[in-house]
Amino acid sequence: MIRLAVISGKGGTGKTMVTAALADLFANGQVLADCDVEAANLGLLLDGDLIGSEPFMGLEKAEIDHELCLFCGRCQAACRFGAIHEEAKEYCVDPLKCEGCGVCVHVCPAEAVTMQPYQAGEVLASSTTRGHLSHARLYPGSGNSGLLVHEVRKQAEAMAGESRLLLADGPPGIGCPLISTVSGMDAVVVVTEPGLSALHDLKRVVNVSRRFGVRIFVVINRFDLEANVCGEIERVCKDEGLLLLGKVPFDPSVVAAVRRGVPVTSTESPASEALYQIKEKLAEELGL
Repeated sequence: MIRLAVISGKGGTGKTMVTAALADLFANGQVLADCDVEAANLGLLLDGDLIGSEPFMGLEKAEIDHELCLFCGRCQAACRFGAIHEEAKEYCVDPLKCEGCGVCVHVCPAEAVTMQPYQAGEVLASSTTRGHLSHARLYPGSGNSGLLVHEVRKQAEAMAGESRLLLADGPPGIGCPLISTVSGMDAVVVVTEPGLSALHDLKRVVNVSRRFGVRIFVVINRFDLEANVCGEIERVCKDEGLLLLGKVPFDPSVVAAVRRGVPVTSTESPASEALYQIKEKLAEELGL
């Protein structure tokens, strides 16, 4: 099975649009993973039906036993995150502010404070016409998104069966979620756009991806909005030995398709034609 992730150095480049288009064009014999767990929306473009859900437990959070609490205030004084407050003559923990450091546990003279498991999100499984989709929902204020990405990947592998392709929609940036996404992949497609910040972030995400020994491909979205910067991106690809799969033009059909909740490749448009050519070139390179 070929493992392929679509990633980007910054948000807003059209990464999920490209992933949905590739999922639509490859269509059969694939399993999908939405590793952008902080903004998982691949399922919105593939019309998935939820078939399973499991809790994701993040960092432990402090919890105060009011039966044991002496109301001495040491835990509140020691908390550097302002997570402990007084409420109705009791000390309570705000889980959105608690960072799980455990200092309050050590300073409590009555052992009234303990660290308890805390649900930070859900790992979800959906069925789509383009294959099974592993995705997740990270609750607001929760961390450990890199660990949640790992769970999404693990579930996708379990659902893969005899699939010939695992296609993942990765997160933007170069942090832990990206590392969890790229680790174990065979190739990545970096989606960029003709902007100076996008060019800078393209270089960063390529440098990180190279550490994992993956093949790196590039797609330039909305290439015709700034010819000079697009030319600079092409020069970077040539100098760095990156295969430019293709360039997608600015196309109002993309916005119209997203509003309808369908891949742009389900319509006839300049962007759709460009993405079809990109898919054909990618399939040839990966032997799909």
